[in-house]
Amino acid sequence: MMKRQKGYVLVLKTLSRDSALERGWHAVVEQLARWHRLHRERVQLASLSDDALKDLGLSRADVAEESERPFWDDPLKR
Repeated sequence: MMKRQKGYVLVLKTLSRDSALERGWHAVVEQLARWHRLHRERVQLASLSDDALKDLGLSRADVAEESERPFWDDPLKR
């Protein structure tokens, strides 16, 4: 290398099987976290008072219907 010349090396990260596995694992972890949040939100909804539900425009029947849904039943399809 000549004096005062800077050398540059370009490193390209190829999409290897490892990165595909990492992305797949990340997607699985994110989905599990989403299902856990849905479960917690449904439990919190069921614990609200009748007055709070009235403020939200929901009835006990609405809450019962939502609470009975399985954890993987995501209304937003995320």
